[in-house]
Amino acid sequence: MNDDTRAARAAAPQGSGSGPAAAPDSCDAPRRGAITLAATPIGNAGDASARLRTGLERADVVAAEDTRRLLALAQRLGVRVGGRLLALHEHNERARAAELIDQARAGRSVLVVSDAGMPSVSDPGYRLVVAAADAGVPVTVAPGPSAVLAALAVSGLASDRFTFEGFLPRRAGEQRRALAALAAERRTMVFFESPRRTHRTLAAMAQVFGAQRPAALCRELTKTHEEVRRASLGEFVEASADAVLGEVVIVVAGAPARPVDPQPAAREALRLADGGMRLKAAAGQAAGRAGLRPNEVYRAALALRDRRA
Repeated sequence: MNDDTRAARAAAPQGSGSGPAAAPDSCDAPRRGAITLAATPIGNAGDASARLRTGLERADVVAAEDTRRLLALAQRLGVRVGGRLLALHEHNERARAAELIDQARAGRSVLVVSDAGMPSVSDPGYRLVVAAADAGVPVTVAPGPSAVLAALAVSGLASDRFTFEGFLPRRAGEQRRALAALAAERRTMVFFESPRRTHRTLAAMAQVFGAQRPAALCRELTKTHEEVRRASLGEFVEASADAVLGEVVIVVAGAPARPVDPQPAAREALRLADGGMRLKAAAGQAAGRAGLRPNEVYRAALALRDRRA
């Protein structure tokens, strides 16, 4: 082994295996010339991602919903916010968006965080994303904790299809109209609510959706006093009469499927058959339009034809 070989080996990064050593990982750093939305913990600081930690330290600009809360989080994480720190909240988002877009256009990395969870999901950030997209500025994401998905996962309710409704309107009439529009929703529904309004909201839900509708009340998720309760809406109304404390997520089961009468589709199948189509094919066509099973419509059409004979 000559001196040049020894020098090259000494300078090369040390790794395991026979392949080339991996280059230093820089993918965790926020992209320059782009805006990165980064999720923050919803309660437990230990849920902070490595990308969030790196982003706070290395982003050129950090836009936070509440700068004091972010600095407190950074202290708990043992990191230092390395770039320029700005406030981005619901009252200044429109004006601040242009400044952040200009920073990204200038080649700087911009990190956006909210107080908890993912920016733009019931938090500031949506208007910024729209403005950045219109301006042709890239927007990327550093995913992480989500109160919506955490509550859905532990609710014990169907999670294959769901809808997130955020916060309902505060005024009673508007809230009732919003709930009425969801009364026939088949998917599981996830709502955020203030602890001060939880009892009133549950009572309105019980009236509109029915007291027997299954639900889950998730409180203080990932925190020391986390609580997940599963019951009917009516039971929750009684149980929440006293003040509810902490951050609240309400998960409500979708509306039960209503049996569909196959008779109208069967009559349509008979009309098609009277026009020359085979009854089985006619039943299949009518069933497709009605969202029913072909065999169900076919049997109903046979019964109607027998009664008509």
